[in-house]
Amino acid sequence: MQQRPDHGEQSYRGLGRLAGKTALITGGDSGIGRAVAIAFAREGADVAIAYLPEEETDAQETKRWVEEAGRKSFTMPGDIRDENHCRDLVEQIFAEAGHLDILVNNAAYQMTYQSIEEISAEEWDRTFRTNVYSMFYLCKAAAPRMKPGSVIINTASIQAFLPNPGLLAYAPTKAAIVNFTKALSKLLLKDGIRVNAVAPGPVWTPLIPSTTPEGKIEKFGGNTPYERPAQPAELAPLYVFLASSESSYVTGEVFGATGGKTPL
Repeated sequence: MQQRPDHGEQSYRGLGRLAGKTALITGGDSGIGRAVAIAFAREGADVAIAYLPEEETDAQETKRWVEEAGRKSFTMPGDIRDENHCRDLVEQIFAEAGHLDILVNNAAYQMTYQSIEEISAEEWDRTFRTNVYSMFYLCKAAAPRMKPGSVIINTASIQAFLPNPGLLAYAPTKAAIVNFTKALSKLLLKDGIRVNAVAPGPVWTPLIPSTTPEGKIEKFGGNTPYERPAQPAELAPLYVFLASSESSYVTGEVFGATGGKTPL
């Protein structure tokens, strides 16, 4: 990216809110995932990063920042569309760390289309498997082994509430994530596990230049009151709050970070 995102590398200061915790972050190699990984590490958590094998270089950069914070980092390449891989991720974390306290379902896939005819069944399936199925697989594998006080945080989007017609495959997955979050929160509260979501507006991540049509990147985020996209570092504190005991009375909620674009 010509304009590098700010993941909080130089700015985030931790206060020990997550000391002794272990977190798994999907899509932790870059963007919001990297910002959350850095923040969690500086709050005292060990961090496992799930990512696609082709993102190894980015994942190693995130790993370096986690370890510079004095925390353990586990890199876990693979495709979370595969249920067996999701189960293996959870098994590996328990084998290496002994516990999983925070699950952040953040990885996402999107492409822009001008008509419904352009979207193949394979593309529709890939989008839902990456954004929704993987979340189900990981929660199903992890929740029975997570102790009371653990948390699950899902990344939704403003697209769940104000869908862009050009994101016809992506936007419905984010609406599904909102609904999944609210239903799962009620199911797991009896086990002492809280489930919440963050719904960002436009955020400057590698997903944007790789999926946004030519000529629109310069205007990205310009339709918000801030007239710019968020930096990943501006989202990380929300995840820290939801992961910490400071949000002990919060579950089934969706926290918007849309730059004032819409109430959620």
